[in-house]
Amino acid sequence: GKTARAKEIESEYSALRLTPDEWLLALHGDNLDRPTRQAVRDPIEALQWEVAKRALSIGCNVVQDWGLWSIEERKKYRQEAESLGAKVKIVFLDLPLDELWKRISSRPESQKGTLHIKREELDEWSTRFERPSEEELSEKE
Repeated sequence: GKTARAKEIESEYSALRLTPDEWLLALHGDNLDRPTRQAVRDPIEALQWEVAKRALSIGCNVVQDWGLWSIEERKKYRQEAESLGAKVKIVFLDLPLDELWKRISSRPESQKGTLHIKREELDEWSTRFERPSEEELSEKE
């Protein structure tokens, strides 16, 4: 869902797509455990944001293929991007948790290794998600 949509947007808008899982696998392979994975994912996302800001500052389109879970997180990135002159559009894929699990559990990369996800993790993570408001999802002029 999310990365497939990001790829569509990348193509439609000739945008630079930044997907942390791709960088994570390219840099560290497919054998990271959860704590190690998070420890290396944070610096990857920080570096991707620096790349995104540079691209935005020179007028390039950027697709940040991240799961921005909190209102504050989305607000921070929106404000930083807009301060660089970017027009920001948040895309929210709204799926029931069971459908999300069906998709995740059918992906080979989710079954083991670095990108492995357990149902219990998905259930726990879903309790931390802050649904975007209509205002957040509307494009600002």
